[in-house]
Amino acid sequence: MSYIEEIGKRAKKASYTAAKLSMETKVLALTTVAEYIVKETKSILEANAIDIENAKLKNISEGLLDRLTLNETRIKQMAEGIIQVAGLKDPVGEVLSMENRPNGLTIGKKRVPLGVVGIIFESRPNVTADAFALTFKTSNAVILRGGSDAINSNKAIVMAIHKGLESVGIDPDVILLVEDTGREVATAMMKLNGYIDVLIPRGGAGLISSVVQNSTIPVIETGTGNCHIYVNEHADFDMALDIIENAKLQRLGVCNACESLVVDKSIAKHFIPMLVERLSPAGVEIRGDEFAVNISDNIVKASEEDFSTEYLAKIVSLKVVESIDEAILHINTHNTKHSEAIITSNYDCAMKFLDEVDAAAVYVNASTRFTDGFEFGFGAEIGISTQKLHARGPMGLNELTTTKYIIFGQGQIRK
Repeated sequence: MSYIEEIGKRAKKASYTAAKLSMETKVLALTTVAEYIVKETKSILEANAIDIENAKLKNISEGLLDRLTLNETRIKQMAEGIIQVAGLKDPVGEVLSMENRPNGLTIGKKRVPLGVVGIIFESRPNVTADAFALTFKTSNAVILRGGSDAINSNKAIVMAIHKGLESVGIDPDVILLVEDTGREVATAMMKLNGYIDVLIPRGGAGLISSVVQNSTIPVIETGTGNCHIYVNEHADFDMALDIIENAKLQRLGVCNACESLVVDKSIAKHFIPMLVERLSPAGVEIRGDEFAVNISDNIVKASEEDFSTEYLAKIVSLKVVESIDEAILHINTHNTKHSEAIITSNYDCAMKFLDEVDAAAVYVNASTRFTDGFEFGFGAEIGISTQKLHARGPMGLNELTTTKYIIFGQGQIRK
């Protein structure tokens, strides 16, 4: 049996134990694990420092380095996220319906765990804690395969989680880390049909595409984020500038950061100089269409590819449009179905945008940075699903369950 098959076998066995855990036991385990993560702050930071030093030697981008970096505050936030998940309503066992049929059968539908969840992700060690909290709360086991950039951080976090689980008598195999970061092992993991029930990729477009194309396990796509902010002709300019600055610069290396701007032509000559004045001092490069370039010398000519790019850097594309219809068409053509926002004081424009933009999360007068499980009240998230089957948007507890029918009879046979 291969290395990855052995991990799959252990996780499958642990999933049967996890499925039988009571709500009270899961809450106790989660709160204990949160305590251990804080206790192990020193060892986690030491491991993360090794990853950061290695990443700097590879000259990775500022945005990706931010994704990788942990500090005491972020570790406390990981622990707080676990505690919040512990306090959420447990969906497992919830009976969604119960109906009596004319033949005397009573047919119900209830939530049950998925089983073993596989997650392949890149340089975000906080995913390790979030994934554990959500999968454990929903009585699943999880196999994590992170990137080589964060391997030391991930090992330290999983070790802290294992210590917490063992201290309350829970099988630590409910969370297993694939420590071999080789591509061959990742490919083999994508084919563990007998052990993994669903596979979730979290990372860049290349990773997600590879998993979708190579996996023989059902995949839930979590998206790259070419997120747009459309400044409608009825926008409050100060509000628009504040939202754009937040969505672009609050954190560069996240999928809900703004990467693309769309501005109505009727306000462009007034608004775009204000936009340049706001973003240029922060070092943001604006890549605009011909109309935008003619308004400001500080705007670089955009290529067609720019309008479809998730930069994860201090770069943003800018498209000037004639109307809201053109804005919606541009967004639906170039977006990744993640998060889109309109800035407007016009109710009809807001409703049209909400109705016609194809994305998992659509905002009126708010930053795209809110597309997040914690901000949506889910405690954390397993990812932002940009597909339309099973789950869409921030994936919380309900999205980590499936359903089964339960049928009660009194000796009925079918004629």
